[in-house]
Amino acid sequence: MPIGVHIKQQPFNSQTVKINNGDSIYMFSDGYADQFGGPKGKKFKYKQLKELLLKINGLPMQEQKLILNNTILDWRGKNPQIDDIILSGIYFGKETLKIKNNKQ
Repeated sequence: MPIGVHIKQQPFNSQTVKINNGDSIYMFSDGYADQFGGPKGKKFKYKQLKELLLKINGLPMQEQKLILNNTILDWRGKNPQIDDIILSGIYFGKETLKIKNNKQ
């Protein structure tokens, strides 16, 4: 099914979020949280992903990438990857906000 399409086709409500210097936004598919692994062969789950993102927030993005990649590889172990895993993070630092403000 294409992105943005849902069987019920309910109206979309736009949301506005204020972004401050130092904020990060993460977007991801269900693949990371749904990956089986760990000592009991269970799913990683969204709660554990949220805790991990909160723990590594504030680290440089390149370091976060390494931690996220190593964490899911360690979790998965010898289990097959069952779905696509997409996770993207955007850091809004002073330079990012300056570029945005100059375009207004």
